[in-house]
Amino acid sequence: MLFDRYALGGVELTNRIVMAPMTRSRAVEENTPNALMAEYYGQRATAGLIVTEGTSPSPNGLGYCRIPGIYNEQQVKGWKLVTDAVHAKGGKIFMQIMHTGRVTHQDNLPSGAKVVGPCAEVCPGEMWVDKSGSMQAHSAPHALTDLEIKDVVREFAHSAKLAVQAGFDGIELHAANGYLMEQFLNPIVNKRTDGYGVNIAGRNRFVIEVADACIKAIGPNKVGIRISPQGVFNSTGDFPDLEPQYLSLIRQLSEMGLVYLHLVDHSAMGAPPVSVELKKKLREAFAGTFIAVGGFTAESAEKALENNEADLIAFGRPFISNPNLVEKLKAKAVLSEPDMSTFYTPGEKGYTDYPTVA
Repeated sequence: MLFDRYALGGVELTNRIVMAPMTRSRAVEENTPNALMAEYYGQRATAGLIVTEGTSPSPNGLGYCRIPGIYNEQQVKGWKLVTDAVHAKGGKIFMQIMHTGRVTHQDNLPSGAKVVGPCAEVCPGEMWVDKSGSMQAHSAPHALTDLEIKDVVREFAHSAKLAVQAGFDGIELHAANGYLMEQFLNPIVNKRTDGYGVNIAGRNRFVIEVADACIKAIGPNKVGIRISPQGVFNSTGDFPDLEPQYLSLIRQLSEMGLVYLHLVDHSAMGAPPVSVELKKKLREAFAGTFIAVGGFTAESAEKALENNEADLIAFGRPFISNPNLVEKLKAKAVLSEPDMSTFYTPGEKGYTDYPTVA
């Protein structure tokens, strides 16, 4: 089943293998995609679906060094290089829209941008800052007002339109890994006492509003979402009402007609696993395509498809060092290991220089 064709909304995929979104930090000039990035994604176009690295809908969301944006015409032109390269090889590609929120250092943002979040509490931990050439503590965020939240929702919708203009087949909303959308979802981070906090409906509200605005902008068949319940990245984590909250969220998103739900399980990277029971309940709650990701091999991916645990299977790091991953999985070939020291460095080393043939 892994190598069977699959209809994702109105998009025909050549197989059920998804290249998962992975930050690579190669947008070196004004957070704009470039020819090197087009080469990278084009090399991996045999994936049934590519989901790009997290791409910010706003200067305020550019928390990491050299991550791309999708909020101006220059970036649209840069991304058009990428979509053209993928489509020329018969691939399909969605853009992941990611606002980092409080997971930010002020020196990583353009002039005039500011660090924002649901609350003013600083995210624990550190991040790399090119300006200082070192790891630095996250900057204190400005707590978004109700009116500012509406502006952020509009930024997401505008970026969704620009993504389609740039040639993308759709978008994925990044509501995982402790970034802005999950910051609103998780009460460990979201301490608001207004209509965007307090209870399940309040904490889900921002995500629902963003999804609704993007659907109205480009249509439900072009909008997917990624979630990581029970994840711990960027100081999130489990909480008492997690299951009823996520089931409520996913049922609403399903009713809205989102094309897919992308469920992250980072247990292969040492994080706590998403429980089998919760995975099953989320799968049953969502009517659209269900994408699973997290340490899959060809064998375990095939088993998950056969057992109806997912419709598509995403692979992350194996795609970094194996541009021809689909062909290698089909041939049951040994996979190359990636060089972790080059995951986030500029240039072609560890990016486009992995062999593209067996």
